[in-house]
Amino acid sequence: MEHFTATVRALSVTLRHLFRRPTTVHYPMEQRERADRMRASFALVHDEHGEEACIACFACERICPSEIITVTAGGKRESPVTGKKRGYLEDFTLDMQACIICELCVQVCPTDAILMTRETEEPGYAREDLLLTMEKLYANEEKKTTTWATATKLMETQDPKRGQPKPVKKPKPKPKPAEEKPAEPKVEAAPAPEKPEEPA
Repeated sequence: MEHFTATVRALSVTLRHLFRRPTTVHYPMEQRERADRMRASFALVHDEHGEEACIACFACERICPSEIITVTAGGKRESPVTGKKRGYLEDFTLDMQACIICELCVQVCPTDAILMTRETEEPGYAREDLLLTMEKLYANEEKKTTTWATATKLMETQDPKRGQPKPVKKPKPKPKPAEEKPAEPKVEAAPAPEKPEEPA
């Protein structure tokens, strides 16, 4: 009897879903609306002066748990815009095949040079398609929508003192006026005894 009731329950589930609208999306021709916190790919960005923001400090390469980021420094030289000496990037590669989307590379960047994007990557048919080179990462800055999360903002949200009321400074107590001590009577020193004249 139990086998029969289990079969009926299974058929009832099938019949319930038989006339529902299909939820399948023909990706990538059709794409669902993504949540605001969606993180999918990466982009390298430029700073407010129009220069490459990355200074090749290797912070993202060192912190990556999957070891998929490779940074090649191009040496330090003077900036043609600001005139200050800074580091430049020669090459940057990020392998999306092993990326776990942890966003640690974004959090440690001192210049907010690497950001995550909200659009997913197009399907790749070769391993090279999932390897983001420096040219692809800079192209993502213009083609894709970057998230709000920069290293500066993420560090502010993780500040343990965030949201706590600022400590109220107590006014310093006014110093009490010094009590005047009674003047001590001056004791005149006794005159020194005269020495007797020695006989010649």
